[in-house]
Amino acid sequence: MNDSTNTLNNQLANEYLERENNDKQVLALLLNRFLEKKDQILVQKTEMGGTEAYIGSVTLEWFAGRVHFASGLPLLQKKYNPDTENIEIDADSIDEIQQRPVDWSRQAPLVQYLAARKNHKFPAVLVVINQPWVDNPKAVEWDSQGRAKKATTDFIPLDKDGKVGLLNISEENVTIYALDGQHRLMGVQGLMELIKSGKLQRYKKDKTADESFITLSDLIDKYQVEPAYLQSLSKEKIGIEFICAVNTGETHTEAKRRIRSIFVHVNLMAAPLSKGQLAQLNEDDGFAIVARKIAVTHPLLEQKPNRNPRVNWNSATVAANSTVLTTLQALQDMSERYLGQKFPHWKPLEKGLIPMRPENEEIQEGIADFRLLFDHLANLPSYKILEHEETTVLRRFHFEKDGGEGNMLFRPVSQIALAQALGNLVFKKGFPLTDIFKKLEKFDRQGGFSGMEYPQSLWYGVLYDPNKKRVQVVGKDLAVKLLIYILGGMTEKIEVTGLRKALANARTIEEQTIGFDGKFVKPQDVGLPVILLS
Repeated sequence: MNDSTNTLNNQLANEYLERENNDKQVLALLLNRFLEKKDQILVQKTEMGGTEAYIGSVTLEWFAGRVHFASGLPLLQKKYNPDTENIEIDADSIDEIQQRPVDWSRQAPLVQYLAARKNHKFPAVLVVINQPWVDNPKAVEWDSQGRAKKATTDFIPLDKDGKVGLLNISEENVTIYALDGQHRLMGVQGLMELIKSGKLQRYKKDKTADESFITLSDLIDKYQVEPAYLQSLSKEKIGIEFICAVNTGETHTEAKRRIRSIFVHVNLMAAPLSKGQLAQLNEDDGFAIVARKIAVTHPLLEQKPNRNPRVNWNSATVAANSTVLTTLQALQDMSERYLGQKFPHWKPLEKGLIPMRPENEEIQEGIADFRLLFDHLANLPSYKILEHEETTVLRRFHFEKDGGEGNMLFRPVSQIALAQALGNLVFKKGFPLTDIFKKLEKFDRQGGFSGMEYPQSLWYGVLYDPNKKRVQVVGKDLAVKLLIYILGGMTEKIEVTGLRKALANARTIEEQTIGFDGKFVKPQDVGLPVILLS
């Protein structure tokens, strides 16, 4: 009895599995038949906020060839500039603008990103399906009240609930415009042109031609990518979401407002990451990786019980009353300006490109070098005070509420300048780090980093703006040169002469040059400080 029951159960199970496999084969055949048609795409229907949308995927080649820039929508043709593929803004067109201008200088970096990075990824794009009748008020698709009798999307459901089906994308019937993803479109179009022709013209922001080209041979040489791999990129797929230009029952004006509203909402909701947040997440930039590691492990910076945090992880600035010592963004800048002189290849080959992640061995070497720098920094007298004092007292100027030391070492811009100067001395000029810090410790004990708001300070007019009574970033490069000079790293007479003139110019406010004694002097009477000795 039990044996016969088991046999029957096994037979039923096998029959069920066989039917299921047959159903899958039939479904696959049907889908293949539908998907072979170039004028249809398999999509899933969604609805949010009253807007129906259809989500699918297309090849990069299809995306580049079939999707147009939103600025080409017929309702904007009157102000459309076909050369720049942007809308020219004037009093008539300002209310019609639905897209920010396309920045064509970004095309080359985007193309290089797609071609050179094996793990590249673009988010899905949002596009609008338009039909010729939309901009013809006499078309039969509009009723007597000026409302659309049909939508510009033609969806054929394949399931009983109408959630999965085929969307008509026939080139004869519809035109598709990128509502969100114009720069992605620009990048993919550039990639297709590069693959087909072997070169791509670089452009300036307004699409005026630059003097140079990207070539396939350059990409192959620089990034060691195979020609066959580059050719295969056209068949990669990108996510795409379709919405209709006009819904059933909408007037032309209502449809236009809806599309514009969706664009604004998409851009408002997609808040950009702060520089600090990018530094937290970046797994490609070696300098960011090193900075994060030091921020959480070095005793000067790491989070400890019963003391305020030393690192601001989000903002790029430090307020006068903040208890943090620095920011993650400043640490990344310090890392780049210090280690970048040892590992210049960590930087992207071109501005706007994502850097290539360094080898793990180099990252560990960079972490060790940066940690050693912070070991020495932590022993400077100004930072040793942090064992029993808050950063605010050391950062604030004397004239601010509750007063302070005005110490430049507690300002991110100064920390970055110091790191850059030390990187130059250590990795370019071969100065031992220990010898450098013997000089800096002596300089610090003599008050060389404090009181930057006083004329007696070397940093007055350089990192401190006497007029606005605040720190100024514009003096960072001069501060770097001054640090290199006082540490004995500038010996060329012409460089020293130029530095003296630059310092005199920095201390000239409203045509009055201020000497180190606080009195007005002639520019040529402003001398350089003494070179530090160990």
